[in-house]
Amino acid sequence: MSSFWVFPGQGAQQPQMLKRLPDAPVVQACVDEASAALGEDVRGLDSVEALQSTRAVQLCLLIAGVACARLLLEQDCAPDYVAGLSIGAYPAAVIAGALAFDDAVRLVALRGELMQQAYPQGYGMTALIGLDQTRVETLVARVHGAEMPVFLANINADNQFVIAGSVEAMASVAALASAEGAQARRLAVSVPSHCALLDEPARRLAAAFAQVPMQAPERRYLSGSSARPISTANKLRDDLAFNMCRVIDWRSTVQTAYERGARLQIEWPPGTVLTGLARKVFEQGTVVAFQGARLDSLVALSREEERRTL
Repeated sequence: MSSFWVFPGQGAQQPQMLKRLPDAPVVQACVDEASAALGEDVRGLDSVEALQSTRAVQLCLLIAGVACARLLLEQDCAPDYVAGLSIGAYPAAVIAGALAFDDAVRLVALRGELMQQAYPQGYGMTALIGLDQTRVETLVARVHGAEMPVFLANINADNQFVIAGSVEAMASVAALASAEGAQARRLAVSVPSHCALLDEPARRLAAAFAQVPMQAPERRYLSGSSARPISTANKLRDDLAFNMCRVIDWRSTVQTAYERGARLQIEWPPGTVLTGLARKVFEQGTVVAFQGARLDSLVALSREEERRTL
C-alpha cells in the first residue's frame, strides 16, 4: 500500500486561490519565495483579471500546489508517488525533490509566457464527455486540417477527453459530438495545449531547462504523458519541457499508480477534478482533495497508509 499525491492542471484555477491558502508559516514562506524568485509580489496574480493570463494561471497552480503539499510534509507525511496533469507536473517535480522551487517558478513563468505569445487568441481547449476514445479520434480526424487544426489533447477517463485547437475547429468537433449525445464544454484555457501546435514553444522551454540544475527524483515521479515512472534528471527535464505539446494520458497515470500499490490519492489545490477522475480506479482505496478537507484528517489518512505499508 502507498500514497499518491496529484496536482491539477490549467482550468482548475480559481479567483483568490492564493489568498485562500492556509495561514501557516510554511505556506507564507512559499509565497514569499516565489515572489523573490520573480522579483514581483505573486499575491496579485490570482485576481479575476490577472487569471486571464496563462502565465498567472500557471504560476498560481504551481505555488498553491507546493505550498499546501509542504504543509503535509511538515507533518512528516510524504508521498510514495507524485504526478501532475500538465502544469501540475511542475509542483510534482518539486515535491519529488528533483527541481528547486525557485527554479520551477522561473521556468513556469517562462512556460506561460511562451504559450501565451504563441497563441494570444483564437485557440483553446474543450472537454468532451460521453464518447469513447476511438469515436473522439474519428470526429477530430473529420475536422482537422491546415485551416482548422484540432487534436486529441487529454485522455482523462474512459469517456472523458479534451481536444485542443482553433476555436472554429473545436466548435465543429463539439457540434458533431453533441449530435451523438456527448457533452461539450469549453475549458478556461486560452492556449491549445498538448498538441503539435506547441512544438516550437516546447523546444524553446527545453533550451531554458538545459541551464537549470536538476537531480533524480527522491520520490517516485509518474509522467502524466507516458504514465510511466521517471527516475533520471535528464528524462525528467524532457518530460517537463515537452509535456505542453504531448498528449496527456491521465487515465493511465492513475491506473499505473493504483497497480503499483497506491491506495490513497490526495489532490492538491485548487479544486477536486482529479479526485472525481480517480474514484472509479481507486475502488479499494481512498481519494480525497485538500480543498474542503481538514489537515489533521489528511495526516491521519497518510499515517494509516504508512502503517499498512510497513
